[in-house]
Amino acid sequence: MTVMSLPQVCDRAQQILAQVERAVVGKRHAAELVLSGILAGGHVLMEDYPGLGKTLAARSFAQALGLGFSRAQFTPDLLPSDLTGSFLYDQRNHEFTFRHGPIFTGLLLADEINRTPPKTQSALLEAMQEGQVTVEGETFPLPRPFHVLATANPVEYEGTYPLPEAQLDRFLLRVSFGYPRRDEEYDVLTRRLARRQEEVVLDQVTDAPGVLSMQAAVESVTVEETVGRYCVDLAVATRDHPDVLTGASPRGSLGLILAARAWAVVRGRDYVIPEDVKAVARSVLSHRITVKPELWMTQASGQRVVDAVLQSVSAPSTLEGFARP
Repeated sequence: MTVMSLPQVCDRAQQILAQVERAVVGKRHAAELVLSGILAGGHVLMEDYPGLGKTLAARSFAQALGLGFSRAQFTPDLLPSDLTGSFLYDQRNHEFTFRHGPIFTGLLLADEINRTPPKTQSALLEAMQEGQVTVEGETFPLPRPFHVLATANPVEYEGTYPLPEAQLDRFLLRVSFGYPRRDEEYDVLTRRLARRQEEVVLDQVTDAPGVLSMQAAVESVTVEETVGRYCVDLAVATRDHPDVLTGASPRGSLGLILAARAWAVVRGRDYVIPEDVKAVARSVLSHRITVKPELWMTQASGQRVVDAVLQSVSAPSTLEGFARP
């Protein structure tokens, strides 16, 4: 595998974002977060109200990245075998053969992941963490790269199940798209009328080996010690906040530095600065925080805790000579 240079990765990332923006209007920041999650080798949870472009964004990234794409619609009757596949008896050969499920792909869209019961949600855990699935005691490796882009509706919506903490922790980032501005929403209408069809066909920018090469290049991004310690301080501070029952685990601080490296590359740098950490902190940490149950009637939330921590923890100053233009 040929490893790209970081300037090449940045250029390729901008091309990917440009293609995604042809379909997803006015969500540049959210798209950069999703791409950073993929370049960091992680999975992304897109949580927001229906109709805000979450599914469209996942399809658009699959087209631009050139990855194999499968969509699994999570419903209350979805079984784990509907994702992983199962053994079927072949009457002609008198033997069992394995039928691959939709999880055997480069990019899996887990649509409305919180509409299926926890048993099926947990079927993703091994795949997301280990890159493999085990069925009837036999292990099957998944393609590389393998990424899950999951969509979720707010938990107060009817028919939703809260995701288990262990599965939430497997998502590197949780991204919210939010409502578009008035002119952006009108732009959505005019683009639809102009193309005279529902589907948006995007150009393929790279392919699976290209994505692996980009991810390998991100591993060479420089992280100064003070920036790494800043990530640890932020995660530790979430555990000491008075509103928190359980704070971010060490996986949270690791996720901060991994996502910040990818964010730095997308922004055209080969080193991480504290602002990169701040840019991804909400998306990396907020879903890893459990607020005390007695505060459910208040406005306490993981995101508010992260905002408070970012205000209270001192960021390191960029060392002279280290911050290269």
